[in-house]
Amino acid sequence: MRAVIQRVSEASVTIDAHVKSKIGVGLMILLGIEDADTREDIDWLCRKISNMRIFPDEDGVMNKSLLDINGDALVVSQFTLHASTKKGNRPSYIQAAKPDIAIPLYEAFVDELSTNIGKRVETGEFGADMKVALVNDGPVTILVDTKNKQ
Repeated sequence: MRAVIQRVSEASVTIDAHVKSKIGVGLMILLGIEDADTREDIDWLCRKISNMRIFPDEDGVMNKSLLDINGDALVVSQFTLHASTKKGNRPSYIQAAKPDIAIPLYEAFVDELSTNIGKRVETGEFGADMKVALVNDGPVTILVDTKNKQ
Protein backbone atom coordinates (compact mmCIF):
# COMPACT_ATOMS: atom_id res chain seq x y z
CA MET A 1 0.00 0.00 0.00
CA ARG A 2 1.38 3.36 -1.00
CA ALA A 3 0.21 6.77 0.08
CA VAL A 4 1.15 10.25 -1.02
CA ILE A 5 0.32 12.47 1.94
CA GLN A 6 0.02 16.19 1.38
CA ARG A 7 -0.50 18.78 4.10
CA VAL A 8 -3.20 21.09 2.76
CA SER A 9 -5.03 24.24 3.72
CA GLU A 10 -7.90 22.99 1.55
CA ALA A 11 -8.67 20.23 -0.95
CA SER A 12 -11.60 19.01 -2.99
CA VAL A 13 -12.73 16.34 -5.45
CA THR A 14 -15.03 17.21 -8.33
CA ILE A 15 -16.80 14.60 -10.46
CA ASP A 16 -18.86 15.61 -13.52
CA ALA A 17 -18.72 19.30 -12.50
CA HIS A 18 -20.12 18.45 -9.03
CA VAL A 19 -18.00 18.88 -5.89
CA LYS A 20 -18.22 15.49 -4.19
CA SER A 21 -15.91 16.19 -1.25
CA LYS A 22 -14.17 19.16 0.27
CA ILE A 23 -11.94 19.67 3.32
CA GLY A 24 -10.18 22.50 5.08
CA VAL A 25 -6.86 22.21 6.93
CA GLY A 26 -5.67 18.62 7.02
CA LEU A 27 -4.31 15.90 4.78
CA MET A 28 -4.97 14.99 1.16
CA ILE A 29 -4.10 11.31 0.80
CA LEU A 30 -3.64 9.56 -2.54
CA LEU A 31 -3.84 5.81 -1.88
CA GLY A 32 -2.46 3.05 -4.11
CA ILE A 33 -3.37 -0.56 -3.37
CA GLU A 34 -1.73 -3.75 -4.62
CA ASP A 35 -2.79 -7.41 -4.39
CA ALA A 36 -0.36 -8.18 -1.56
CA ASP A 37 -1.87 -5.55 0.77
CA THR A 38 -3.56 -6.74 3.96
CA ARG A 39 -5.48 -5.51 6.99
CA GLU A 40 -2.10 -5.18 8.73
CA ASP A 41 -1.03 -2.66 6.06
CA ILE A 42 -4.22 -0.68 6.61
CA ASP A 43 -3.79 -0.57 10.39
CA TRP A 44 -0.12 0.42 10.21
CA LEU A 45 -0.64 3.09 7.55
CA CYS A 46 -3.66 4.65 9.28
CA ARG A 47 -1.73 4.87 12.58
CA LYS A 48 1.26 6.37 10.77
CA ILE A 49 -0.85 8.98 8.97
CA SER A 50 -2.92 9.92 12.04
CA ASN A 51 0.15 10.46 14.21
CA MET A 52 2.63 11.89 11.69
CA ARG A 53 3.89 15.18 13.08
CA ILE A 54 3.87 17.42 10.01
CA PHE A 55 1.78 20.36 11.21
CA PRO A 56 3.43 23.41 12.77
CA ASP A 57 3.35 24.05 16.50
CA GLU A 58 3.31 27.51 18.08
CA ASP A 59 7.00 27.96 17.18
CA GLY A 60 6.51 26.96 13.54
CA VAL A 61 8.18 23.56 14.04
CA MET A 62 6.51 20.54 12.44
CA ASN A 63 5.57 18.94 15.73
CA LYS A 64 1.80 18.37 15.59
CA SER A 65 -0.22 15.54 14.07
CA LEU A 66 -3.55 15.46 12.32
CA LEU A 67 -5.01 14.34 15.64
CA ASP A 68 -3.40 17.25 17.50
CA ILE A 69 -4.93 19.85 15.19
CA ASN A 70 -8.27 18.03 14.74
CA GLY A 71 -7.62 18.25 11.00
CA ASP A 72 -9.63 16.88 8.10
CA ALA A 73 -8.70 14.07 5.73
CA LEU A 74 -9.55 13.42 2.08
CA VAL A 75 -8.64 10.03 0.59
CA VAL A 76 -8.55 9.41 -3.16
CA SER A 77 -7.84 6.03 -4.75
CA GLN A 78 -4.80 6.28 -7.03
CA PHE A 79 -3.84 3.06 -8.85
CA THR A 80 -1.12 4.93 -10.78
CA LEU A 81 1.01 5.03 -7.60
CA HIS A 82 1.94 1.43 -8.49
CA ALA A 83 3.06 2.29 -12.01
CA SER A 84 6.18 0.56 -13.24
CA THR A 85 8.30 2.70 -15.55
CA LYS A 86 11.24 0.32 -15.97
CA LYS A 87 10.54 -0.61 -19.59
CA GLY A 88 9.58 1.74 -22.39
CA ASN A 89 7.63 4.96 -22.10
CA ARG A 90 4.19 3.59 -21.27
CA PRO A 91 3.81 2.84 -17.56
CA SER A 92 2.58 -0.61 -16.58
CA TYR A 93 -0.06 -0.86 -13.84
CA ILE A 94 0.06 -4.64 -13.45
CA GLN A 95 1.12 -4.29 -9.79
CA ALA A 96 -2.02 -2.31 -8.89
CA ALA A 97 -4.87 -4.34 -7.41
CA LYS A 98 -7.95 -4.94 -9.52
CA PRO A 99 -11.23 -3.42 -8.26
CA ASP A 100 -12.49 -6.65 -6.63
CA ILE A 101 -9.49 -6.56 -4.28
CA ALA A 102 -8.85 -2.82 -4.16
CA ILE A 103 -12.35 -1.54 -3.36
CA PRO A 104 -12.82 -3.49 -0.09
CA LEU A 105 -9.29 -2.52 1.04
CA TYR A 106 -9.90 1.13 0.11
CA GLU A 107 -13.17 1.18 2.05
CA ALA A 108 -11.53 -0.51 5.04
CA PHE A 109 -8.73 2.08 4.94
CA VAL A 110 -11.22 4.96 4.94
CA ASP A 111 -13.17 3.39 7.83
CA GLU A 112 -10.01 2.77 9.88
CA LEU A 113 -8.65 6.27 9.29
CA SER A 114 -12.02 7.72 10.31
CA THR A 115 -11.91 5.69 13.53
CA ASN A 116 -8.33 6.79 14.21
CA ILE A 117 -9.00 10.51 13.79
CA GLY A 118 -12.48 10.44 15.31
CA LYS A 119 -14.24 12.11 12.42
CA ARG A 120 -15.62 11.48 8.96
CA VAL A 121 -13.02 11.05 6.23
CA GLU A 122 -13.97 12.56 2.89
CA THR A 123 -13.36 10.53 -0.26
CA GLY A 124 -13.25 10.53 -3.99
CA GLU A 125 -15.15 7.90 -5.96
CA PHE A 126 -13.35 4.70 -6.82
CA GLY A 127 -12.82 4.42 -10.59
CA ALA A 128 -14.34 7.81 -11.44
CA ASP A 129 -12.70 10.52 -13.54
CA MET A 130 -11.99 12.98 -10.74
CA LYS A 131 -10.65 16.50 -10.71
CA VAL A 132 -8.61 16.93 -7.54
CA ALA A 133 -7.81 20.44 -6.36
CA LEU A 134 -5.67 21.31 -3.39
CA VAL A 135 -3.54 23.97 -1.82
CA ASN A 136 -0.42 22.18 -0.58
CA ASP A 137 0.64 23.93 2.62
CA GLY A 138 4.39 24.25 3.01
CA PRO A 139 4.62 22.51 0.62
CA VAL A 140 4.69 19.27 2.58
CA THR A 141 4.41 16.03 0.58
CA ILE A 142 5.42 12.65 1.97
CA LEU A 143 5.45 9.21 0.34
CA VAL A 144 4.78 6.23 2.61
CA ASP A 145 4.94 2.61 1.47
CA THR A 146 3.88 -0.19 3.81
CA LYS A 147 6.42 -2.48 2.16
CA ASN A 148 9.20 -0.23 3.55
CA LYS A 149 8.28 -0.15 7.25
CA GLN A 150 11.85 -0.59 8.51
